[in-house]
Amino acid sequence: MSVAEIGCRGRQAGSKLIDRMRVAAPPDPHTTLRRHAPQLADPRAAVEGLRHTFDRSFFKGVTPEVIATIREQHREHAAGIVAQADALLKGRFDLLGYHDLSFGNPIDWHLDPVFARQSPLLHWSRIDALDPSVVGDSKIVWELNRHQWMVTLAQASALTGDDRYARHAVRLLLDWIDRNPVGRGINWSSSLEVALRLISWTWVLALLRHTSLLDAIAPDILAAIHAHATHVQRYLSHYYSPNTHLTGEALGLFYAGTLYPQFDAASQWRDTGATTLIEQAQRQITADGVYFEQSTCYQRYTCDFYLHFLLLAQRSGYDVPPTVRERLERAVDFLAAMTFDDGSMPSIGDADGGWLMPLARRSGDDARGTLAVAATVFDRADWTANGIDQPETLWLTDGAAKRPQAVDPAPQSQMFREGGYAILRSGPHQVIVDVGPLGCFGHAHADLLSIQCSIFGERCLVDAGTCGYTAEPEWRDYFRGTAAHNTITIDGASQSIPTGPFGWQQRPAVTINEWQANDGIDIVDAQHTAYAGVTHRRRVMLIKPGVFIVIDNVIGQGRRSFELTFQFAPMEVALISSTTARATTPNGRSLWIMPFASTPLKAEIVTGRVNPIRGWVSADYGQRTPAPALVYSGQTQLPATIVTVLQPQSSSNQPCVALPEF
Repeated sequence: MSVAEIGCRGRQAGSKLIDRMRVAAPPDPHTTLRRHAPQLADPRAAVEGLRHTFDRSFFKGVTPEVIATIREQHREHAAGIVAQADALLKGRFDLLGYHDLSFGNPIDWHLDPVFARQSPLLHWSRIDALDPSVVGDSKIVWELNRHQWMVTLAQASALTGDDRYARHAVRLLLDWIDRNPVGRGINWSSSLEVALRLISWTWVLALLRHTSLLDAIAPDILAAIHAHATHVQRYLSHYYSPNTHLTGEALGLFYAGTLYPQFDAASQWRDTGATTLIEQAQRQITADGVYFEQSTCYQRYTCDFYLHFLLLAQRSGYDVPPTVRERLERAVDFLAAMTFDDGSMPSIGDADGGWLMPLARRSGDDARGTLAVAATVFDRADWTANGIDQPETLWLTDGAAKRPQAVDPAPQSQMFREGGYAILRSGPHQVIVDVGPLGCFGHAHADLLSIQCSIFGERCLVDAGTCGYTAEPEWRDYFRGTAAHNTITIDGASQSIPTGPFGWQQRPAVTINEWQANDGIDIVDAQHTAYAGVTHRRRVMLIKPGVFIVIDNVIGQGRRSFELTFQFAPMEVALISSTTARATTPNGRSLWIMPFASTPLKAEIVTGRVNPIRGWVSADYGQRTPAPALVYSGQTQLPATIVTVLQPQSSSNQPCVALPEF
């Protein structure tokens, strides 16, 4: 560890010790808040000052005029918000991949109802949030306590004029303050969760700022916001999780420092948040725009963080260096390049369904809102085939910004060399090749040289997804292991061995040998040595207009066993001969898989097997669905070569045809 890291960890350890001593007595939540927050000398003046600051510095879309526009122009969106709010009035929650959850009445803020665990009300540093025997799945508990659903209630109130929704949100917010004393319980154990809750409360206050409810609740909520910002400042994840945890916490501080200037620490919060976000933009986003944990979900997350940062900074007059805009623009370039025409992202790395601020109800792989806001901010209509008329554009920018001219983006093959992805495209067909290293920190998967394939705009070969983090370790390790990805495993091993739910023993890299893209053929050639004594070299070629060829060379000595996996989305997959297979999409298109090898291959289609686990995909956190995995296996004296042809056909009745000359 560096001197700086030793000093930071030492200060935080000392703060934890002092905090534990402070909360040793039985909790009195109001006393605890008074101890952690300054008294408001003139609460009425503080409320008026809050309204003035929000009118001047908050996002431009949260005004009665823009909300009326949203109600008229996005009626389906508005109806969906109200339907969500009605379910929330009944105490039912849709969180992550779980639907219709109940946390009791009154709400038990420390309960995981899925795995039936209630975490203890100890000082947060004494709770192991990754131990399912103590807390269940902390991700479920934290998702409830992010309070983003409170924003939905406030949105519904603003859209309908019905104050039942707002009063329900306020009642639960005050109940949370009473039942979660500062520093006690799992809801203080992650600074990111504290920051995201602060952001949610800020949105609730902004949406309710012109109602009488604000006057009644402002003193308690301002005290709680002060405690939240103080906690985040004290326990920033500089070394614990210096990824989206750190940038999300920094954004929370920037929110607090920008929108609550009545606090003496506000300028320090703002400057710490801004400085951290500025520094991390260069560290966490590669020069070609790829988020360094190799995860599309966290790529979107990061783009959202920085879009909020730029918009808030612009509204409040805070100068952001142009390097941040440049790095964010590259990040959105990559997100747009990876996004399908319907606005969905392929699953790469971990995806937990989390959002910064879900102003519209979307599935976790839906990037349309992020791309629309970014297209408006940067005047880049080429980023979205779905247009900028998404609800988030109005909520965040009021829609009055310069509207980019509509374009018809022509998809092209692209290489993101530093980030580690090649995208081979021809018309409606696409293959993504992972040619990067195992990503930094805990959200990458052991998926070196894995491919994903879509034909006619439909996903065929897919990444299996994530499923969960801590509650079911065997499933966690399967979904992030090599066997769940479309690449080769040697001797039944994964490319890297997990250490806990968010660690790896080593981070193997990939060497890119060649990349070319022209009118007739695109080629990416790369290799890795993740398996001791073995080099796996993979060349993926696109023969235009639409045949993909995958050449796998397994180079080494001795006799080794291997498996070549093709994991499909839920669809019909059948063996037509001993090795040739045909996958049929829900819309009746076909993808033929034809391997030719220097050694005999055994072909097997595995769906929904549990011992050992194989043939599953996870479209959302907490969910898993059986889906066919086509597995070619064998044993051979190295070296060995397998050539696999992937041929799309527009109809399931068409047979495979002869390969074009090349």
